[in-house]
Amino acid sequence: MSYAGDVSPSEAWNGLAKDTKAALIDVRTQPEWNFVGIPDLRSLGKKTGFVSWQVYPQMQVDADFVAKVEQLLAGVNGGDKSAPIYFLCRSGARSRAAAIAMTAAGYAQCYNVASGFEGDVDAEGHRGKSNGWKAGNLPWVQQ
Repeated sequence: MSYAGDVSPSEAWNGLAKDTKAALIDVRTQPEWNFVGIPDLRSLGKKTGFVSWQVYPQMQVDADFVAKVEQLLAGVNGGDKSAPIYFLCRSGARSRAAAIAMTAAGYAQCYNVASGFEGDVDAEGHRGKSNGWKAGNLPWVQQ
């Protein structure tokens, strides 16, 4: 596999709680963080890392993504390439690409939070109700 695998939001939460070096990186865009909300890791004594996989508004992949994540991780866990890293986006597509990129950069435990922050679209065409971080009742806040 090109990354460590997919996990549910609750599995990511448990991994973050269990391992002091584990990190959560939200790869959505600034507007998503501002208007949809962000994971709240304060009860774990941690902060979510924010590095966009794609540059808004053009939405091309950020060529400096790996370098930005490495810089962020240096301050979070000393850049430990063996520590678990959980990547989160809206629904799991961008975060999977990010997990693959960071695995290729030599990080051993890169996980995709498969249903993301908002999850899949439900029968009414809404996100945030059927699965994902929010629907899992995990801590989050509006900025």
